[in-house]
Amino acid sequence: MAKYLTFYLLFLFLFSPVSGQELESFKVVFWNVENLFDVEKDSLKDDSEFLPTSIRRWHYGRYKEKLANVARTIVAIGEWQPPALVGLCEVENANVMNHLTKYASLSELGYRYIMTDSPDRRGIDVALLYQRERFKLIGSQSIRVAVNKPTRDILHATGLLATGDTVDVFVGHFSSRSGGEKETEPLRLEAARTMRSAIDSLFTIRVYPKIIVMGDFNDYPTNKSVATILQTHTPTDSIIDNALYHVLARKATDKNYGSHKYQGKWGLLDHLIVSGALLRQTNAVYTTEEKAGVIRFPFLLTPDTKYGGDQPLRTYYGMKYQGGFSDHLPVMMELVMKVEY
Repeated sequence: MAKYLTFYLLFLFLFSPVSGQELESFKVVFWNVENLFDVEKDSLKDDSEFLPTSIRRWHYGRYKEKLANVARTIVAIGEWQPPALVGLCEVENANVMNHLTKYASLSELGYRYIMTDSPDRRGIDVALLYQRERFKLIGSQSIRVAVNKPTRDILHATGLLATGDTVDVFVGHFSSRSGGEKETEPLRLEAARTMRSAIDSLFTIRVYPKIIVMGDFNDYPTNKSVATILQTHTPTDSIIDNALYHVLARKATDKNYGSHKYQGKWGLLDHLIVSGALLRQTNAVYTTEEKAGVIRFPFLLTPDTKYGGDQPLRTYYGMKYQGGFSDHLPVMMELVMKVEY
C-alpha cells in the first residue's frame, strides 16, 4: 500500500500544475527629444526652421542620425528589457513616429505608438510608445488645453498590465518660458488645471486609481503649476491612494540634480508623478523613489566649457550642428509587477 501511495504522490508532484509569483520589471521613460522634425514641409505649420533649405540645413542624413540617437538611448535605458512605456515630446508628426518605431534597433521590440494632433504653431506634439504585449491599450484621448495661444494637447492613455491592473498614463508638454517666466506662467497653470481635472475624474471612478503622469512642464517641482495646481506631494510613510506623488522631487532639491541645464544651473523640468496606489508595495504593481531617476549616460553629455561640469549634448549648439541628442536628459522609473503564473 505504501508503495502505491508513494507513486501517487510522485505523480501529483510531477504532473500537477504549479502556481506561484514572478517579479517583473516594467520601466517607464519620459524624454523631451528636442525638435524631432522630418524633412518635409507642412503647409499648415511653421516648420521652416527644420528643412533642407533652412539656415540649419536640416537634411535627411541629419534626420536619420537623430532617429538613430533616440533609438539608441531607448535601447540603452532598457538594458536587458526594453522600457514598456516611453513618453516623448517635441515630435513633429506620425511620420516621425513611424520612422522611429521602424528604425533598426527598435523595429524588433514591438513598439506601437499613440500621439496628439495639437494646434501648436510649430507642429510639435507629445507621443507614447508602448509595448502592446505588456501594456494592452484600452483607449486614448487627446485633451485640448483652452488657452489663448495654441499649445500642445495632453495625451491620456489607458492600458491593462499583466497583473490585471488598469493604468492611466498622462503625457504633457506645457508652454515654454519663452517671453518671460511670469508672462507665460498662466499658460502652464491652465495646462496643469486641465490635467488635474482629468485626473480628478479618474479618482472618482477608479476604486484603486493607478495613474502615471509624465512630461516636460517647463516648471520645476516647487513651481505653482506642479506643487499647487497638480497638488503633488513628496512620498511619505502616510500614502493616500487618491493623491499624486512626485517621485523625483526629493532628489531635485540637490542643486546639481536635473534633466535640463540653463545658464550653468541644473533643474528638473521633466517630471514623473504617480498616484498613491502605485506606491503601496503590498499591491501587485508598485514603484518607489529609489527606482526613479534622471538618465545620465556619458554619451548624452558633453563638457560645459562656459560654466563648468557637463551639459546635455544637443543636436545643435546655437546654429552649429553637433549631431547630439537633446537639450534634455531622459527620466525613468521602474515599476515592479508581481505576476501570477
